[in-house]
Amino acid sequence: MLLGMSPLACCQCSVQDISSFTVTPNYEIIFFSSELYEIVNIIDFLDEKPPDVKSKLEEFVVGGENTGTNLNLVFEKFLEKMAIIKIRTGVESFKEHHHALILFTDGAYNMGGSPAATVAKMKNMVYMNEYESRNDYLDIYIFGIGDDIFDDDLMRLTAGTGGRHYFRGDDLENLQETFDEMINEDEVKGLCGLHKEYRVPYKYLKRKMYPWVAFIYTQVRVSLNSTCMGALVTPEFVLTAAHCIHGSLPEKVIIEIDDGRGKFKKAKTVISHSNYNVTAKKHKGINEFYDYNVALIQLEEHVQISTDVRPICIPCTLETSAALHLVDQTCESQEKLLLKNHLERLNFLTKTKNMVDIKYVHAKLGDNRYECIRQALGVEGITQETLTEAVTDNFICTGGLEPFRDHIACPGDSGGAVFKNFQHRTIQVALVSWGNENVCRFDGVQESTRTSRDFHINLFRVVPFLKSVLAKKDQDYAPLEFLEN
Repeated sequence: MLLGMSPLACCQCSVQDISSFTVTPNYEIIFFSSELYEIVNIIDFLDEKPPDVKSKLEEFVVGGENTGTNLNLVFEKFLEKMAIIKIRTGVESFKEHHHALILFTDGAYNMGGSPAATVAKMKNMVYMNEYESRNDYLDIYIFGIGDDIFDDDLMRLTAGTGGRHYFRGDDLENLQETFDEMINEDEVKGLCGLHKEYRVPYKYLKRKMYPWVAFIYTQVRVSLNSTCMGALVTPEFVLTAAHCIHGSLPEKVIIEIDDGRGKFKKAKTVISHSNYNVTAKKHKGINEFYDYNVALIQLEEHVQISTDVRPICIPCTLETSAALHLVDQTCESQEKLLLKNHLERLNFLTKTKNMVDIKYVHAKLGDNRYECIRQALGVEGITQETLTEAVTDNFICTGGLEPFRDHIACPGDSGGAVFKNFQHRTIQVALVSWGNENVCRFDGVQESTRTSRDFHINLFRVVPFLKSVLAKKDQDYAPLEFLEN
């Protein structure tokens, strides 16, 4: 992967997007004007000394001392590095290398002459006189940004198959949307948790930012009663809280998730955790008990996967290990990575006029947990003696003012995903279950008070339930692959 750059933000957004895929490319990153500034050397990857690409980019300071645009110098540098790779790896291994050049420029070229001859040499090196069979081994993408662009000159420098390779933008504001166009959805649509990030989160972009979000309704007589949120975990299943659909027949449950084939989906089956029983601890004075408050809704028809609709990643699956780039294929390694700190920053969503808005919270784990859960005392008959029976180890606690002021869940947030983003992939670690007090004066993003707390079901604690449904074979849906251990 070779990146030639002018604006720093373009490079950072490109690397972030590429890093969300399961493959791990090698990078050459160059900034250029009339001279070259090498930020990341692709040869370091061959020497098994891979640099921290993100840190290198953050450390680089763009100078303004040079003017002019020497594109030929950029392509000559790329050609040189490709030649070194060919020598170092050998011809047969080089044949298996796929080369993708992504070049951002705010001008054409006014120095160094036309790069056309250099591009022709690159093509000859990769195609090896076998154009028909090897033309997909080289892609040259060019982004022309600004007013002083000569489209015809730049378009001739592109290469590759499978869609557009030249993109035009007047500024950087729509760069992320433009960059999205060059991603082949057929190749990545099976990746859980993949989503888009935009600097300005307009309402029409929210489905791409949170493609797994779903809204749960129950039908009362002829009207729909908005109850909860949920998360798409496979094309056929939505994960939510059991109390959201408890007592409702499948035909009375409606799921809102617009995949382009209709906004509302019918439920085929609803499956709550077998241990969910809100009155299970009533004999101990706990009026409402929300442990195992988790349910799966099977859709009558699977959703159409796209950039707008895509499953979130859930714990202890092979897909999630791939998303996290984990070599150690264990459930424990996933949990240690995602919930490793005693104060772990997490998010969940709330339904608003903008479709959804994001809430920021901190999970109080380890030594911080007891001080958080003790705020449940007095709620629904919970006493000091029954506290840990009501708020079991299956719950993650958030809320309060210390050390940061968290947002708090409001009516309608229940069942929604509590998630963490990892390199452009979203992993659901919990779901919103219940809270100790309602401090919401209106819908939307609300801040916690000193004593308000939320309790979320930790999905790592209910993996056997998820696996019993989602990994079941010989069904009319494709099973998820869970880790053996």
